This record gives sequence, structure tokens and C-alpha cells, in this order.
Amino acid sequence: MSATLLLSEVDEANHCAPMSTAFDGNSTNSRAAALRLDIDLQIKQDLRMGRTYQQGRLNWITATFMALFHIGAIAALFCFSWKNLAAFIIMYFFAINVGIGMSYHRLLTHRGYRVPKWLEYLITACGTMALEGGPIFWVATHRVHHQNSDHEGDPHTPREGAWWSHAGWILSGRALHSETALLSRYAPDLTRDRIHVWLSNYHWLPLTLSGIAQLAIGAALAPTGHALIGAISMLLWGTFLRVTIGLHATWLVNSATHLYGRRRFQTKDDSRNSWWVALLTGGEGWHNNHHAHPVSARHGLAWYEIDVNYYGIWLLSKLRLAKKIQIAKI
Repeated sequence: MSATLLLSEVDEANHCAPMSTAFDGNSTNSRAAALRLDIDLQIKQDLRMGRTYQQGRLNWITATFMALFHIGAIAALFCFSWKNLAAFIIMYFFAINVGIGMSYHRLLTHRGYRVPKWLEYLITACGTMALEGGPIFWVATHRVHHQNSDHEGDPHTPREGAWWSHAGWILSGRALHSETALLSRYAPDLTRDRIHVWLSNYHWLPLTLSGIAQLAIGAALAPTGHALIGAISMLLWGTFLRVTIGLHATWLVNSATHLYGRRRFQTKDDSRNSWWVALLTGGEGWHNNHHAHPVSARHGLAWYEIDVNYYGIWLLSKLRLAKKIQIAKI
């Protein structure tokens, strides 16, 4: 029986049971409490992640999209222009630095700082353009990772294979993007928010709209008679190449920073600090620092550890848009 069906049974037990006597009420409450415990156990089992629990088969929908984006990324290399490069840089910054680093990771997952709700929703929408799923899926998966890091149940530990931790875990097993009832156990703060639920259900929409905008801008900026080429080439750079490199940059945090680099802190996992992954991701590569101090909005703890994502948070604080910023010390 699925966790969603179990939840409906609890609702029925709570709202449809007779309440004519104190005994009946107590009995109903006892049954509901017992059923709730069963649900908690069922959801924990359903949310087990890692290679052992991923059913061992290819997810063809995910694999198809990944293949198409990689093909588009290769095609982009044959139509370079400075305008296309500008589109790549701008979109990469908003999707990876602002969307994934500042929003999905440091704000939504760990609540390392606070911003007004309108800004939280805006930068979360930027995160959906990275093609890494909606906020509820991303946050729940990452919280599971921290709970079981490099142990049984970790969604992407290199102990189960370097390729598995990099991309295999995405390409294999069941997709949980629409399993709101299951994911709510690890992201209850987001599943109670109707805007975050909407962004999770329609996480593909901002990426689609940005792609349409790139087609229009590319056509408008193209020389006379080359509108189609200009439109397609900008889409290839601003979406396909940008998304592909952004995905691998994020995946390197899951794989490379648990395999290579220095360990400043003796954590219970294999997390390491990687300067080159930090450069690709805007500071997410200071992973050992992060696992030692997960709530800290600043990952680059030393002066020489470049942390672009934290600089963005710092800028928001100067604009009085970011408050309660958590910063670890060394």
C-alpha cells in the first residue's frame, strides 16, 4: 500500500469515525495514532535512497532528456558568437549561482539566511531553470543526503561507485518529483507552501519560457537574413550547453568532493574541499566546510576560499534583503 493511500486512511479515521462516546473517541484516536506510526515507517522505507534501493533499471524519460541536452550542448560548440557566450554566462549565473547555490541549497535546504517571501520565490524560480527538478524534490533529496552521508541510504555516495554518485543515481530508479506525500517528510516547510508546491509541479515552465525568450532575442540580434540561425544558436548556448555544464558542475559536488581534496574537518563522511569544483559552482566545492557546518550560509571559510554564492548573499544583506545570516568560524 502506498504512503499516499495510508494518509487518506488517517484522514478518514480522524474525520469519519463516530464520536458518540468517550470510549469510541479514544478508540478512534488510538487507531489513528497507530496508523500514523505505520505511515511514518512506510514513508521512511519509501524514501530509502542509494543504489540498493533504486530498482536497478534505467529511467528512460530522464535518460532521454539528458541525451538530448548533451547532443544540443555539442551542437552549440559549432555556432560560437559573443552574444551566445553572453547568454550562456547570464543564464548560468542565475540558474546555478542564484538558483541552486543561493536558493535551493543555502536558503531552502539549510535555511542559512532569510529573505522576503517574494524574493525567495523569485530566486527559487531561477533554480528550476537548472533542470535539476523542483524545489521540494531537490531539498528533500539533499536533506536525505546529509542525514545518511556516505552511509546506507545516501542518494549519491561514491562508496557505491564514482559514476553512480555523479550521474548514475539520476539515470536509474524511480523518479520522486511528483511524490509530494513522501517528500513532505523531509521538506514539510516547502510542501505547506502553495507557491513552492506550484513551482515543484511546474518546474519545467521557467526553463521553457527562458528558452522561448532566447529564441526571440537571438533572432532579433541576428544579422539580416540569419534570424533562424541566430535564434537556434542562442538557444543552444543559453539553454542546452548551459544546462549540461551546470548539471555536471552540480554532480561534481556529489562525486568529486567526496573523493578528492583536503579535509579541514573530521566529519563522519568523506566530504572534501575542492577549489576547482568551487570555481565551477560559485563556492559549493568547499564541501567539507559545508558538511562540518551545514547551516552556514558561507562555505568558503578562509579568505582565499572564493565563494561567489556567499558574496551574493552578502550583497542582499547590504540591500537589506537578507537577514539572520549564519556564518561558521574557523
